[in-house]
Amino acid sequence: MSTPAILVFTKTTGFRHDSIPAGVEAVERIAAELGCETEHTEDAAIYNPLDLARFSAVVWVSPSGDILGELERAALADFVTGGGGWCGIHAASTAERSWPFFREMVGARFIGHPPGCTPGEIDVVDAGHLSTAHLPKRWSWTDEWYSFDERPKDVEVLLEADEDTYEAGDLAMGDPHPIAWHRRLEAGRCFYTALGHDASAYGDEVFLAHIKGGLKSVLPPA
Repeated sequence: MSTPAILVFTKTTGFRHDSIPAGVEAVERIAAELGCETEHTEDAAIYNPLDLARFSAVVWVSPSGDILGELERAALADFVTGGGGWCGIHAASTAERSWPFFREMVGARFIGHPPGCTPGEIDVVDAGHLSTAHLPKRWSWTDEWYSFDERPKDVEVLLEADEDTYEAGDLAMGDPHPIAWHRRLEAGRCFYTALGHDASAYGDEVFLAHIKGGLKSVLPPA
């Protein structure tokens, strides 16, 4: 049996996070722990049926802007709905704004965040998921606190930000404020976490376990 492979994608046409290299390195290390090979690229041409057939899952580490052509979008949609996994980290919710289907994959679209990385509290809504089972019921974390255009639909929410613990300002979503979730999309599995702005996050073992569980959850059953 061939070793499962994971495609790590970091193309940006908008804001580019300084933490992308640390994120890629972390995902590569996590994938190795899961017994998977990785391929990192920013070349969207890899989104074609022949190349995607080599992978079990795709991980988007803080991409931004419109980054796929129409044929590449179609290939990714077919990959996921046909049983492939998709894992989005942090700025993945800022990407592909002109592609309606992407909303179904990512769950909601980013609209902004308060300035900087600030401390806050996170409520674990579903402690039974692979990405949250290690977390305390109340998780203290420092990050950019993303707000979204709406609460995601047709998803299972994993984590919610407590807006009373940081300054949400005009970006307040009220209660609840989901920040990580997962869903089935036909035969595929999708996971998204809004966390992971700063490079230091990718050296934090608690956060890395969150990412590891999220990635593991989108991989097809062994």
